[in-house]
Amino acid sequence: MKHIIALLFSFFILFSFDLSASNDWSATGHRVVGQIADQYLTGKTKRQLKKLLNQESLAFVSTHADDIKSDKRFNEFYSWHYINMPLDQNYQESEKSSTGDLVTAINHCIEVVKDKNSTKEDKVFYLKLLVHFIGDLHQPMHVGLVEDKGGNDFKVQWFYKDTNLHAVWDREMIDGYGMSYSEIAANADVLNKEQVKAIQLGSVVDWVNDTHKITREVYANVKPNENLRYSYSYDNFETVRSQLQKGGIRLAKVLNDLF
Repeated sequence: MKHIIALLFSFFILFSFDLSASNDWSATGHRVVGQIADQYLTGKTKRQLKKLLNQESLAFVSTHADDIKSDKRFNEFYSWHYINMPLDQNYQESEKSSTGDLVTAINHCIEVVKDKNSTKEDKVFYLKLLVHFIGDLHQPMHVGLVEDKGGNDFKVQWFYKDTNLHAVWDREMIDGYGMSYSEIAANADVLNKEQVKAIQLGSVVDWVNDTHKITREVYANVKPNENLRYSYSYDNFETVRSQLQKGGIRLAKVLNDLF
């Protein structure tokens, strides 16, 4: 009986893992971005957000764009979560997707929220997408290769468990760290005003190219089917933390400019 229970428990864990698989920062990662952004918002921006979001926090709404993926009515937004581009090119040089990408998605969301003729329903919907997409922009594998679907087809192991490179950067390192989103956000690096301004400089395209530099490093430092363990997390988790913090600081910049 004990063996049967153990087998069922193992099956439950594996089944749960499959259900939780996602294509961008885990819910924890996106909430970190939202929580950090909140620290850099102006008073006016906070008031406008509370009105539109009915008091819901940025951390709370940050996963909405993933939540709606199960609804076929929103299939048109699928390609908005990523950009596929060669490692030796920047965004300006790369071939653009006919169905849109992170850059066009973010720009469209901003336009809808700014438009005085947009309904409140549309403003709220695209605001939630905007919060999510700014987070996605900072996940290196969201600016990955079309050949392996941004690392989704780049097979590796995570502590002897079959997975892919995209998932390792999405959630495996974050979840393995064992902190809640509020704990990770609270322990972000302490930055002075000059450092914050430096992170916020540039356009959305500049930020994509900034992330793409990290993407090159990710691909250069892992082999197909490699078993990634403690050393990989040790070498790369600071980059994850930095990208989450950049995402939050830049999200705040976008929202402050918007409102």
